[in-house]
Amino acid sequence: MDITARITGIKYSPFMCRRLNAFNISDLDRALSSEATFILNIDNGNKIAVSWWVSAKRTRSYPYTRVYDSLSFSGKKATVIPIFKDEGLDGDRDFLQWDTVSLMSLLGVYVIISFYKDAVRNRRYRNKITDQRYNTSHIKDEIKKLLSYQSDALHWNLSQLDRAGEIAEKALEAYSQISRNLGVEIHSIASARERTRELLQGKDAFLRMSRDLARKAQARETVTEQPKERLEGEKATITITNYLGGKYFFTSDEVELQGSDILLIEGKHTEGKILPSLNDIKDGLLKMMLLTNLQDVKVSDVTFNPKPILKLTTGIPFRVEYGSYKQRKLLEDLKKESLANGFKVLINSQYL
Repeated sequence: MDITARITGIKYSPFMCRRLNAFNISDLDRALSSEATFILNIDNGNKIAVSWWVSAKRTRSYPYTRVYDSLSFSGKKATVIPIFKDEGLDGDRDFLQWDTVSLMSLLGVYVIISFYKDAVRNRRYRNKITDQRYNTSHIKDEIKKLLSYQSDALHWNLSQLDRAGEIAEKALEAYSQISRNLGVEIHSIASARERTRELLQGKDAFLRMSRDLARKAQARETVTEQPKERLEGEKATITITNYLGGKYFFTSDEVELQGSDILLIEGKHTEGKILPSLNDIKDGLLKMMLLTNLQDVKVSDVTFNPKPILKLTTGIPFRVEYGSYKQRKLLEDLKKESLANGFKVLINSQYL
């Protein structure tokens, strides 16, 4: 099923953000090594909420959870994402994609595209590195620029994409140095440079290339069942147009038509636990922020009323009333968030 929709802005009240610790900008290295999301004190009372991604790929280390935890902060929210991450020839290499930046833009989160400058050799694999560390000087410079930036996240993020090629070149230089220092072979520099050459053509080339990849990923997701989903209905693509006419490509795990309503379901599954993890739930809540703000939702030019649902399924039978105090408290907060923002939570066959 192919769905089209519009988003003109995001209105959402999160209830499950964790309490964030604060660091001075001079302690950014310590903050990045100890916290996934934190408050950064700059100067003269200026503060910013910062999260960071371990990899450019959204399926690693719950980056959406890290971003979600920053959203209760009333000031600017930034997330640091590597232009690409190379774990060495025996590991993976992930590149930043347009759909990641576009989602952050829609959520009003300012993206700082950065790069890793240092790492240590993995003890188990000959050509693999670990404990990668960001170039904090670059991040500090971007945060200081962001403090005085007056436009919205979309325009900032587009300006970051203008410099994507330049940042990719710095990343390539850093990985080449890491390779020499540690004696670890990394992935093909030639293929990375080919990707970089496309990035160097500027923002439009980056968007064109990444949107094509996003479309392919969108198509793959509609036919692939993930291990953290237990689904019954039909998957669907959702093509969202923002107020500037830009098109963004996402998927819904499960879709069901009920009269004039369309159920848009985001699924999270656990096989061996009573409930999906808090990280999985927060990951799903970030998707709810999108789905609860859709307008003009259509399938084959027929308009439907969107009904977002966060679906939690378990391999172990579970009923809310029999949960532990901690589980019931989590679900109580989750219910408050769902009521405040206009979506439902389904646990197996029971609505909260």
